[in-house]
Amino acid sequence: MFRKIDDKTYASPQIGIAEVAYAKALGIGLIINNRPEHEADDQTPGPQIEAATLEAGMAYIAIPVSHAGFSMPQVEAMQQALMQAGDMPVLAYCRSGTRSTLLWALAQARSGMNPDEIASKAADAGYDIAPIRATVDMLAAQAG
Repeated sequence: MFRKIDDKTYASPQIGIAEVAYAKALGIGLIINNRPEHEADDQTPGPQIEAATLEAGMAYIAIPVSHAGFSMPQVEAMQQALMQAGDMPVLAYCRSGTRSTLLWALAQARSGMNPDEIASKAADAGYDIAPIRATVDMLAAQAG
């Protein structure tokens, strides 16, 4: 269920309480919720995930991304969350894992990672950054 993007980052479709325990067992230290509340009737509410995450001794942050797209504050928040996690493994989730992966890609580009490397890591995890590739290239160029 969790797809490994890089050495410390996983993306996942919607998780439930059981997946929080699985994340803890994997050594994940931060769960990032990229799904807006009430997006679907079948999603586990963020506050329930947050409570289970905190109870398990992990950190939690919500950076909701709607289907409207990404904003710079969301990219900055993701970049900051990933930096603050340090060496702790991170799990980011949304409906399918795609928005989480794309937000990861934008944050990495803003941090100066090579766009080809970003695209390769995302593809290895089963995600395609093509819809945001031009933005990834622009952010990476600005960071360089």
